[in-house]
Amino acid sequence: MCGIIAARVSDDASPYLLDGLERLEYRGYDSAGIAVRTVVGGIETVRSVSRVGDLRTLVAARTGAALTGVGIGHTRWATHGPVREANAHPHRDCSGRISVVHNGIIENADRLRATLERQGHEFRSDVDSEVISHLVERALAVDPDLMLAVQIATAQLEGSWAIVVLDARDGRMVVAADRSPLVVARSARGDFVASDVGAIAEWCETFVALRDGDVVELGEAWSWSSRGIAVPVPFPTPSPFAAAALDLGDHPDHMAKEIGEQPGVVADILERIARRAADGSIWLGLGLPVFRRLAIVACGTSLNAGQVIATALRGIGGIPTDVVVASEADQAVLSPGTLIVAISQSGETADVQRALDRFEGRFPVLALTNNLHSSLARRADAVLDCHAGPEIGVAATKTFTAQVVVGVAAMISELVASGRIDRPRADALVGELLDLPARLERAAAIAADRIPLLVSTVRDATGFLFLGRGAGLPYAAEGALKLKELSYRWAEAYPAGELKHGPLALVDDGTPVVVIDHGEPRIQAAVAEVRARGGFVITIGGEGSDIPALGRRVAGDLAWGHATAPWGPLEAVVPLQMLARELALQLGCDVDKPRNLAKSVTVE
Repeated sequence: MCGIIAARVSDDASPYLLDGLERLEYRGYDSAGIAVRTVVGGIETVRSVSRVGDLRTLVAARTGAALTGVGIGHTRWATHGPVREANAHPHRDCSGRISVVHNGIIENADRLRATLERQGHEFRSDVDSEVISHLVERALAVDPDLMLAVQIATAQLEGSWAIVVLDARDGRMVVAADRSPLVVARSARGDFVASDVGAIAEWCETFVALRDGDVVELGEAWSWSSRGIAVPVPFPTPSPFAAAALDLGDHPDHMAKEIGEQPGVVADILERIARRAADGSIWLGLGLPVFRRLAIVACGTSLNAGQVIATALRGIGGIPTDVVVASEADQAVLSPGTLIVAISQSGETADVQRALDRFEGRFPVLALTNNLHSSLARRADAVLDCHAGPEIGVAATKTFTAQVVVGVAAMISELVASGRIDRPRADALVGELLDLPARLERAAAIAADRIPLLVSTVRDATGFLFLGRGAGLPYAAEGALKLKELSYRWAEAYPAGELKHGPLALVDDGTPVVVIDHGEPRIQAAVAEVRARGGFVITIGGEGSDIPALGRRVAGDLAWGHATAPWGPLEAVVPLQMLARELALQLGCDVDKPRNLAKSVTVE
């Protein structure tokens, strides 16, 4: 959570900082600010507890000394202290010489703060991040070298951090990271720093990701240290996407764009990997050992995608699976011979990272992520790229679909490579995967026609139930999560058979109940129970459903009816996403930036 941007350019840095912060808005935030060195050697700090657009207005209205090309910026998602201007970044030391922006959590901040206050340091905020500026100030009192001061300061920290430190006196800038993402880049325009390479993609074609323990000074020549030891500057990596990918085009919002991109994303993925799934070469290329059991470790949407992957593996190969909520990993007991599949869209999810702290070294880890340069990718034994492309909407859409397709393809590949299924069976399964782009496209067209009227009927409902059985259940869970995230309405997903064991008490006249009907015959009993109590049933299924969006293959042709693939009705996710989006829009909610949520959850 939170976003960092910094620039060392020849002209005014503030336009770069503001543009970068706008590109980081998707990560979620409740305040924003910048600090830029002035031509007279001071620091001009402007902060706001509103949107970056309001911060831009404040910057334009400022008076005083002209700004230089050296500055830092930040979007904050509150963890320590309430949302107020004093708690917004950047934070200063006592003298105003040092300004700091920080992502992460300083776990020993209270202890450090108490010590610094006894030594005479005065704090202006409630946040943990401010201790960093005072630690740097204290170190500079002993030695004037800023890079050394940052090394001394970070050596005292416990927790996670990505920081940029700006010295008003001489314009020096030092960055550091440990268990929180940060990249640096150089182009003809100057030097840039960001917590997400997408924020600087317009200006930089390559970047270097900091590794844990790195401290770097940006100047005419970069000075790079790792765990206190000087090292050569790492070779830069090409940017994974163009800035144009962040544009809306003709779409009203990023979520609409990303829902619509799903058929193309899946087609591109399958073009890359379908053959290699069928012949086992995806798995052989990962270099992982044979496993007897699979454990999914993930959170939120990635957890639901992992449940689909686990369902497919059980159904195709009869392999036992565990699905571990990453934040509850302390309660998990994994068996010998288990392979962990850690799933995270950003590759920076703090709960997943902490879960791996517990398991790493005892079990092989396969990372499934949309960011090959992430912390998760670097620490895993092998990595699968989701190939979803940039996703800006906070509520995941195309990354869910990409995770499922890549994960299922990898499991098919493993089953072939290990001899647990034969090649004809693998070819048939891959053939079903190849149907998915058409299924997703048709589901979107049907949902676009049916959903607005359905939503207008249930718009005033205060709560929703989502029901599924078997392979349909993870999709019910994902549908409920999307509706909660976007519309701020209560929504719960249950196995349909559990309805009579408690949740049926919630059903009254008009209660919306969304049913994933992928052909499991017992689902009709749950539908009848709901209707008998006046519930408003919305079925997503085959012909005759309220949203007849599910497909199947009949005699070699793609027909429309109940989906029977081992991974369940993946195309059902499209109407579920569109249902959540349409309800949110009719309620006046921001579908790209839901309240209280962030795209990259880097705190526990």
